[in-house]
Amino acid sequence: GVKDGRWTVLQLVEALGFCLENTDPRTRGRGIQLLSQVLLQCYSLLQEKEVLHLVLFYESRLQDHHLVIPSVLQGLRALSMCEVLSPGLAVSVLKAIFQEVHVQSLLQLDRHTVYSIITNFMSTREEELKGLGANFTFGFIQVMDGEKDPRNLLVAFQIVRDLIAKDYALGPFVEELFEVTSCYFPVDFTPPPNDPHGIQREDLILSLRAVLASTPQFAEFLLPLLIEKLDSELQSAKLDSLQTLTACCAIYGQKELQEFLPSLWSSLRREVFQTASEKIETECLAALHALSACLSRSVLSSDSEDLLDSFLSSILQDCRHHLCEPDMKLVWPSAKLLQAAAGASLRAFHRITCSVLPLLLEQYTKHTQSSQRRTILEMLLGFLELQQKWGHVEEDESTLLSLQAPVCSVVFSALMDPSVQLQLVGIKALTVLGSLQGFLSSSDLELVVDHLIHLALHEEDSQSSEAAMEAAGSMAPTYPKVFSGHMVPRLEEELQSEREDSYQNHHSLQQRCLQALAAVSTHTSIMRETVPVLLQHLQKVQKGTEARNAQDMVSVCQSLHRVALQCQQDAEGCWYFHQTVVPCLLAMAVQAAMQESTHTLPGKALLEEEVLTAMIPVISAATTHLSPELAAQSVSHVVPLFLDGEVSFLPQNSFPSSFQPFGDGECLEAQRRLVALLMAFVCSLPRDVAIPQQEWLLQELLALSCSCNCPFTATTAAKCFAGLVNKHPAGQQLDEILQLAVNRMEPSLAEGPRRAQALTLLLWVTKALMLRYHPLSSCLTDKLLGLLGDTELGPATADGFSLLMAESQDVLHKGCHADVRIMFRQRFFTDNVPKLVQGFHGADPDVKANYLKALSHVLNHLPKPVLVTELPTLLSLLLEALSCSDRVVQLSTLSCLHPLLLEAPQVMSLHVDTLVTKFLNLTSSPIMAVRIAALRCAHALTSLPTTVLLPYKGRVIRALAKPLDDKKRLVRKEAVAARGEWFLLGSPGR
Repeated sequence: GVKDGRWTVLQLVEALGFCLENTDPRTRGRGIQLLSQVLLQCYSLLQEKEVLHLVLFYESRLQDHHLVIPSVLQGLRALSMCEVLSPGLAVSVLKAIFQEVHVQSLLQLDRHTVYSIITNFMSTREEELKGLGANFTFGFIQVMDGEKDPRNLLVAFQIVRDLIAKDYALGPFVEELFEVTSCYFPVDFTPPPNDPHGIQREDLILSLRAVLASTPQFAEFLLPLLIEKLDSELQSAKLDSLQTLTACCAIYGQKELQEFLPSLWSSLRREVFQTASEKIETECLAALHALSACLSRSVLSSDSEDLLDSFLSSILQDCRHHLCEPDMKLVWPSAKLLQAAAGASLRAFHRITCSVLPLLLEQYTKHTQSSQRRTILEMLLGFLELQQKWGHVEEDESTLLSLQAPVCSVVFSALMDPSVQLQLVGIKALTVLGSLQGFLSSSDLELVVDHLIHLALHEEDSQSSEAAMEAAGSMAPTYPKVFSGHMVPRLEEELQSEREDSYQNHHSLQQRCLQALAAVSTHTSIMRETVPVLLQHLQKVQKGTEARNAQDMVSVCQSLHRVALQCQQDAEGCWYFHQTVVPCLLAMAVQAAMQESTHTLPGKALLEEEVLTAMIPVISAATTHLSPELAAQSVSHVVPLFLDGEVSFLPQNSFPSSFQPFGDGECLEAQRRLVALLMAFVCSLPRDVAIPQQEWLLQELLALSCSCNCPFTATTAAKCFAGLVNKHPAGQQLDEILQLAVNRMEPSLAEGPRRAQALTLLLWVTKALMLRYHPLSSCLTDKLLGLLGDTELGPATADGFSLLMAESQDVLHKGCHADVRIMFRQRFFTDNVPKLVQGFHGADPDVKANYLKALSHVLNHLPKPVLVTELPTLLSLLLEALSCSDRVVQLSTLSCLHPLLLEAPQVMSLHVDTLVTKFLNLTSSPIMAVRIAALRCAHALTSLPTTVLLPYKGRVIRALAKPLDDKKRLVRKEAVAARGEWFLLGSPGR
């Protein structure tokens, strides 16, 4: 009635008169409870006058019997949300609560109501409450004092934060407010099992930390508490104290910290020097960094002491001498402390480095062992990285610049040291020096290039070689002229040189030259120098007759692919690469195909499957990041090349005959192979780029995929068809081309010599449609499920389920703009696994393995959380799959079960007997990969409940003795790890 406006609240009060004035407190309580429930639903409808009367009524009832108080508080909570509350009423209500109610004697819910009333008034009546002055703070302290419930504490901590953040008067009650909150530090709370409120220990920790670190006024009370907790034995208390100290430093100044700095430094130093905990060390270093930053921020008056300088002097005094100790025990802890303090500000960095860097350089020269030099250089590297953080090297104040010559000398000497580990640190240091603008002189840079070339090309260890190439790549954008003018010509010279070394050495050097040319191509101006060199080398290899031509071509393609990936984000570089490389590769391939057709020998290697496969990612990477306008320009040349033989855009386009990759005749077989390059291009185009003559192209691809005798050509044609279908806009044209494909596949699948090609096409088209949730995909999947029962095509179809679920490398992935919907794997699993299980149970014994293989492929690619939820229904089938003789089924099933043993131990423990037996049997498999996978699963079994495993302990340990003598090292390694865990099963502390 009140909601509808038929009654006023005051009429309701009159109607409840008998209850409200009853002598029985329970009856009065029920009356007030009903009134409060109405107010909680209708408070927004109340008039100002009504609110006034109700507030006065409820305030008077706060003196009533304790049974009535909870309902009174609910009513006041409703009134605290009224917008028409008269000025002064909020203060009146809170005074009454502070005076009349002993809050901590109430139940949790009623205490929470009081906090809600305070919160509501603080958000709507801030100025009125501030008029109470420090009395409001004192009243709240009384309310909160002794609170124990975590739900209420979260609200209470928020109120304290608001008191401080909104500048309420704390008056003489700062210490009391600190005491009433700090008594919970450090938080010791473990949520009960199945806690419906979801409050975690971390929630309370963060909420309390926000209070303690909210005002510098708490500093004199908080810092002694933190120092005390840092000295405790409890790791959680230390961590909490360190994190709180770090948080406090963000708002503290020099004044708050001054008195406590010696004690804080002493505690931090002790923890870093003595702790075995990485977490505590990390937090100590973060706290030291924060202290140093805090002191760096403090603006000094002319007569005040420079606390930063004295603080850093203490750190240097306690740490510097450890850097010189011959046993180097405390070298790293000292270096970490110095770096943490130095990283806080440029001033701190200069103060510490001017003392430490000369010492480190001296120590490097003094020590002769590579391991000691490596440690010293790693420390030096840490300081160099800090300089990198501050950017440009200032001439007037940088210690580093004054030590330029000795620093370069130390780094260059490390690059020439025989120790690979020292070389690697030297290369890192060189990279950092290169990033410091103005540090390396032009003569230094030439020396840098010499060292990098030597390491990249001639260093025996591949780690150093690769690291040198990476360093060249990271430095090249900073010094493009140096690298294009010095490094690229040297690499080109090495690549073209005809050496008298052994073929193996010469080939290895060429490989490294190619890799180095790609690695250094991280700037457009350099890439314009390296790409022609790489293409020139590819043409040279194509004309050669050596047996390893194909492998050399693959190496060049890998280098070109790396360059393509590196220039993708630069529009100018990407277009240069595309219009230079793609036509050149197509021209070389067309030339080779023509020569093959006319039986000319040179260039034949270019048509080999491994070379064409290596060219695919080059063309794809060169195309995916093109703008739609440039992509449209390119597609207008490439598609007519394949459909019409239009070769005019290719360099060196005088070919002996016409290019007809979709033509008939055995002599055109070589030309058909180049459909792989067409696939790389058209399947990487952005979706909004129109493909000329697309319907004709799709028909040609469809025909080729079903009729070609060459498996490579048929597969690439099928993939290209699928890639285009996946991006094709929905509508009649797409429906017609799909119907054409189905009509073409069905008879070929039923019988004839082209069944394998038809299956390949069916798999790729199904994947293309499945990814975009096309309705035809379910019909095609049903065809595949039916083929699992086919004795000829069944095994290949089962393997095809891996293709459907796995990430495709060259087409149908997001990187090439394919239409890939989220959770397509989960959808495929939900729709088809029940059919797979049903098919398995109804299948003939000789084809059951096909269903198991298909199922294991699906499960292997499914997100683990989904798999865990479905585990109970599928586990029996997975266990049956372990008995299958098919190696792929065994491997897939084992790799599927391994994570489940770790993530769903309770479900798996129900089948422990079967699991132990199956795994132990498979440790004797003739296939090494199966033995390794079975041993890993036997190892993972130890994550099951110990009580379940103990009866099997002796049997497993005996069985695992045999693979300890396996002829393969990798098997022995897994056996040692698994047997060791089983030996420790049930030991104390495990």
